[in-house]
Amino acid sequence: MKPEELLYTIALSSVKGIGDVLAKNLIAYCGSAEAVFKTGKTKLEKIPGIGSEKAKQVSLSDVMKIAETELKFISDYHITPLVYTDDKYPQRLKDCSDSPVLLYYKGSADLNAAKVVAIVGTRRATDYGKEQTKKLIAELAAHNVLVVSGLAYGIDICAHKAALENGLETVGVLGHGLNTIYPATHKATAKEMVEQGGLLTEYRSTQEMHPSHFANRNRIVAGMSDAVILMESAIDGGAVITANVADSYHKDVFAYPGKANDKWSAGCNNLIKLKRATMIENAADLLREMNWDLPEGKSKKVKSAQQRTLAIHLSESEQLVYNLLNEQGEKHIDELSDRTGLSTGVLAATLLEMEMNNLILSLPGKMYKLA
Repeated sequence: MKPEELLYTIALSSVKGIGDVLAKNLIAYCGSAEAVFKTGKTKLEKIPGIGSEKAKQVSLSDVMKIAETELKFISDYHITPLVYTDDKYPQRLKDCSDSPVLLYYKGSADLNAAKVVAIVGTRRATDYGKEQTKKLIAELAAHNVLVVSGLAYGIDICAHKAALENGLETVGVLGHGLNTIYPATHKATAKEMVEQGGLLTEYRSTQEMHPSHFANRNRIVAGMSDAVILMESAIDGGAVITANVADSYHKDVFAYPGKANDKWSAGCNNLIKLKRATMIENAADLLREMNWDLPEGKSKKVKSAQQRTLAIHLSESEQLVYNLLNEQGEKHIDELSDRTGLSTGVLAATLLEMEMNNLILSLPGKMYKLA
């Protein structure tokens, strides 16, 4: 992206009251971030979701100085800005409606690696939680998995350190700008991660830290991953929020079980009980559930490739899904979306309807096949 367009993109993301969804909507209608600022208030307010008040914010907002300061910081500290239209932007995250317009990245890891898992949990990790985290990552070392977490105390930092020790790349998603590291005690680990993974954030260097930032970053952790693993958490812990966000994004969610009366396993146990997370106890369980236990390039066989005769009428979206599965066998939900052109919401509703009518089967790892 040209520096001038990046400048306007930073500026747009800095306008108060214009969140990520509206910012992307404005760019789509106007053609570019620069064009948004050069479009008159009267035209802006006619864009769906904007209205007169938000159009006024864009027209009168003095955010160019903020953008210029951030552009200098990016240059001085060799930060990689990732706009949602960039190829290097996490594509899994891009598919989420509230994904950030702009991310700031410092690191070497491919954010679109073939296998990405988020490992999250309580800041007050027990010895059990730490041991299981280390064991899981050691077992994943041979499978070239990118490990994502939030660089917080407890399970997060344990996951990052274990990944570094086992030669896996690991990315920390921050709730603040790249001008600092919080908590400060994790600076040394963060420095290692830049060389063997990376640090990622949606926040500018000039933005003050706020508790809400750490809750917001959970959607990035969940959105950029194939699966979220809840290692240990209280019933209302932040890690449970991350797991619930992942579930809303149609990601695979896994949880380690704990004792029935253990406060720091209550969140895990509850998600398993409510069937909002699949119970796992080791890497073998995860690999099997995600269909990652197969040789590279192979997929599980589908029993029948013969044309099936349907007893019910299919809608247009159902016919698209049916034809693809009938011709090519089982598919991941992301591939179904790509091949059919259906939006995530329409596809999810279509798959649910087809499953209820016994037309398809839902497999582990968000895979689907004809029944």
